[in-house]
Amino acid sequence: MRYRVLGTTHAFHDDGTPVAVGGARLRALLTALALRPGRTVPVGVLVGEVWDGDPPADGVAALQALIGRLRRTLGHKAVASTDGGYRLCAAEDDVDAHRFTRLAAEGTRALASGDPVKASALLADALALWQGPALADLPDRASEATRWETRREEARRTGLAAALALGRADEVLPELTALCDEFPLDERLRALRIRALRDVGRPAEALAVYEEIRTTLADRLGADPGPELRALHGELLVSVPASGNRAAVPAAPSRPSGLHHGP
Repeated sequence: MRYRVLGTTHAFHDDGTPVAVGGARLRALLTALALRPGRTVPVGVLVGEVWDGDPPADGVAALQALIGRLRRTLGHKAVASTDGGYRLCAAEDDVDAHRFTRLAAEGTRALASGDPVKASALLADALALWQGPALADLPDRASEATRWETRREEARRTGLAAALALGRADEVLPELTALCDEFPLDERLRALRIRALRDVGRPAEALAVYEEIRTTLADRLGADPGPELRALHGELLVSVPASGNRAAVPAAPSRPSGLHHGP
């Protein structure tokens, strides 16, 4: 069996045929188990997650009944009973969230080792697993889902870095521009956008992006850009005069890096 929790919870036979998992409680139970494939999840944890802190009078019996329904849906051998809990009989790679984690980590390592082709393919496969908000069927999903969404955004940034390494700056520049608008304080995204603008021959615009993030960080956080952005700024100051556009954006005043909380 394969399981999806990056979006509405689904189960699939190995040949890809979907299994109908009906009912919000049943999908919540499957989500809670699928997050920990092959590991025993204590009864108390399952009751708390499925009923979101408001269990029925006999939560243990209610959970047993729900486990019975899940076994009838997936097959009796899909869920094992253990001392004090239940276990989804699945490997981590059978669950899309854990498969995403593996592919994203492999893609990140490939880029770090100088193989952007492999990195781009792995990260694209990882991101394609997302079919909606993470853990959509878990009643109290906020904190756990946020962690998964953060991992998704990090994989997306690394995929964009791989695309730039492959000379696809024109292709990814619109996405980078939109992401910078969505996350105005994200220095890594700004660095990627600056690189993309530089690579497509628009260094003056790249300098403008640097000045924008420098001002934003100073105004909102009292901080200066980090080392990566400052290094890019230095490279741009060298390259812009050759294009005759250096005067388009004044060089930012130099300040020590770090937070400034007062005079």
